[in-house]
Amino acid sequence: MSSVSFLQRLSGAFRENQSRFKLVLICTAVSGGGLLAYGESVAPEEIITEKKKVVVLGTGWAATSFLKNLNNPKYEVQVVSPRNYFAFTPLLPSVTCGTVEARSIVEPIRNIFKKKKVDVQFSEAECFKIDAENKKIYCRSSLNNNLNGKEEFVVDYDYLIIGVGANVNTFNTPGVMENCHFLKEVEDAQKIRRTVIDCFERANLPDVSEDEKKRILHFAIVGGGPTGVEFAASLHDFVNEDLVRLYPGIKDLVKITLLEAADHILGMFDKRITAFAEDKFRRDGIDVKTGSMVVKVSEKEISTKELKSGGEIKTIPYGMAVWSTGIGTRPFIKDFMTQIGQASRRALATDEWLRVEGCNNVYALGDCATINQRKVMDDITAIFKKADKDNSGTLTVKEFQEAMKDISERYPQVELYLKNKQMRNIADLLKDVKGDDKKESIELNIEELTTALSKVDSQMKFLPATAQVASQQGTYLATCFDRMEECEKSPEGPLRFRGEGRHRFKPFRYKHLGQFAPLGGEKTAAQLPGDWVSIGHSSQWLWYSVYASKQVSWRTKALVVSDWTRRFIFGRDSSSI
Repeated sequence: MSSVSFLQRLSGAFRENQSRFKLVLICTAVSGGGLLAYGESVAPEEIITEKKKVVVLGTGWAATSFLKNLNNPKYEVQVVSPRNYFAFTPLLPSVTCGTVEARSIVEPIRNIFKKKKVDVQFSEAECFKIDAENKKIYCRSSLNNNLNGKEEFVVDYDYLIIGVGANVNTFNTPGVMENCHFLKEVEDAQKIRRTVIDCFERANLPDVSEDEKKRILHFAIVGGGPTGVEFAASLHDFVNEDLVRLYPGIKDLVKITLLEAADHILGMFDKRITAFAEDKFRRDGIDVKTGSMVVKVSEKEISTKELKSGGEIKTIPYGMAVWSTGIGTRPFIKDFMTQIGQASRRALATDEWLRVEGCNNVYALGDCATINQRKVMDDITAIFKKADKDNSGTLTVKEFQEAMKDISERYPQVELYLKNKQMRNIADLLKDVKGDDKKESIELNIEELTTALSKVDSQMKFLPATAQVASQQGTYLATCFDRMEECEKSPEGPLRFRGEGRHRFKPFRYKHLGQFAPLGGEKTAAQLPGDWVSIGHSSQWLWYSVYASKQVSWRTKALVVSDWTRRFIFGRDSSSI
């Protein structure tokens, strides 16, 4: 027993100090005796370089995508967020109506990075101040137990990644914050679900008048974008497929109204989708009011300015109102923007590498930021000088084509302009300016090049505030951080037209993979790359497959699919818990 115990202790010591043992040799004699011989060699001490500290604010699409894809162990990562989970926000409208349970679309943030080789720590707190000059952030615990929400702490950083998303934009409309529901967080979806059921229960009470029942069962959705449209469709299905069977006496009193200030709903989609959605909603009994701008929301009424009727003010009684009309900047981000000279902007301005302008080690991505794409016209002189390798004062087609790859990479609007003008290459554009059939003989001076590229910047567009954009930005930035040292030595980006050498990385480029607009009744509109539009049941099944595959874990994939299956068999859950 003592021999076994000794070997166990030795084995434990070996496991704990493997780097200090070079050879262990155990020889057992036939006679039953044992001989233990080992040689010990202390390995030379490894050179431990100080890890760079990366602080990540947020656990949304951008921040989570960054954490999932960061693989370089030379970083020490500190995540700070008031919520300790990632939420699959595109399915929030499904949560509001019991199609999917809230638990099914959330994944604890620690599960996402617990198996990574990178040292990642998490603090459940909210940042309330960024000190970029001293590389510090000031945080406040979001926990109330024993802390009273007052515990504050400071975190130092080498690199700061801001991915905190955005607030709801109320456009300073009176009464919105006090009387409307929103649909940004899981808690918002759960609250809407409870309110819908409560409205039906209140309207079902025996002492409620007919007019009051109609008001209580009037559901108003403000905003005709993807979120507002999907919620209206989900609510319609919930009411007509599940609740009317449970509340047969009041089913004919339910009304759903969608209010949109613009001329059409789903304005960012193809016109065919917009027309189909408006027609389907009208056939389904959803009242679509376009040209109706909400100017005030009281406890029981919504006041609208009818833009199609000369600005006439109308009032609409309602039982529940959901506000879904764009995004606004978080207060501490506004303070940070003022600090760095961006007070007049609607979001943090970054360069094409997602660095906050004016801050070398601060990056911002997702809904809280916007990329400030450099204009060709701002750099036209520098572009000309770089391309004019023989310093002749004129550019030939060959010289410009040699620089074209770097120009298109640095200024993507050039390629978009050529595509929209149906020009095969830059030679066609230069020929268009000179009117010369012999492309090879074309030579341009700086004034002629300026004329040729004068309309290129008209192709610049802001990226939409979507999960797809945020996710791609997080993946891109993680790749940059993984290859930081490698690209310092061997830059792979485009030429620095206003400096020497090349940029370290290629700039971020968004690749649009398509977008969906669920319209209810197991029908979805899909707008996919190549201007391909599909509407109907087949697109609904494509929506199911895409949203199931995009879940961040096998656990949430299984839960979401099981929720969909349960809904098909048993219907939606109509309890108010």
